[in-house]
Formats: sequence, structure tokens, C-alpha cells
Amino acid sequence: MSGASTSVKPGDGTEGGFSLDSRLAQDTAPVAALPLSTLLLMKDARFPWLILVPRRAGAVEILDLAPADRARLWAEISQCAEVLRAVTAPLKLNIGALGNIVRQLHIHIVARTEGDAAWPGPVWGSGAAVHYEDAALARLLAKLNAHFL
Repeated sequence: MSGASTSVKPGDGTEGGFSLDSRLAQDTAPVAALPLSTLLLMKDARFPWLILVPRRAGAVEILDLAPADRARLWAEISQCAEVLRAVTAPLKLNIGALGNIVRQLHIHIVARTEGDAAWPGPVWGSGAAVHYEDAALARLLAKLNAHFL
């Protein structure tokens, strides 16, 4: 990860030397700390876009996780996808783990609608991010957080 990481706040379950990649930290807003993963919202108003980051130092691929952590991750992916579907009512959910730019293991969960800024293509590399207005970001975070209390 070539030094591109930042420490996550103490007390959020990030034991064992885990630190969040600085690019993920810069491009996202925190949503919740789940049992395995930190849940983040991508700060791109064009797409409701969650990112799950398992708090396991050195994990690059899902296969790098212990079997119990893999099962937990799939449960968290399903939980987050259900929440995103309930909050945004998308036509389609895109779920993927790419890692070509940010190697740290992270899972994208993106709500897609026909006619969105990248439809029907992938969201990755589809132009510059559009930042949320502060009030819109706060509203979306509140809706998401309500499902994780």
C-alpha cells in the first residue's frame, strides 16, 4: 500500500495494526462500525455508494480473510446492500471488490438507476466526483445510520 494509509480512531474495533488507506479516508464519510468492517459512504453525489472495509491488516483479497471473517463479510455485504436498497430504491445494485488502485481490501456497493451519470456502464472511471452539499450528505448519512443503531 506504499504508505498510503491513515490510522482509524481508537475504540472503533481496529485492533491488530489495521489502518484505513488514506485515499479511502479522503473520498468517504464514515457511516458505521460493523463487527468486521468499517462502513463508509463515497462522497460522490452521482451515486449512492457504500464501501465496506474489513478491519484486517494486510488484507488485499477476500481470500486473505480467515474463513469465519469471509462468512462475516458476506453477511455484512448483504446487510449493507439491503439497507442501501431500502434507502435509495435503486433499479440495480452493483457489488464488487476491484482493488486495482487501492489495494486494501474493500467492497463497493453502489445503487444504480437508469439514467444515472454512468448508466449502463460501470461507475469506476466515469468522470469526476460530484460532492454532496452538506445538507444532502447529512440527510443521507442520517438515513443510513438509522439502520445501523
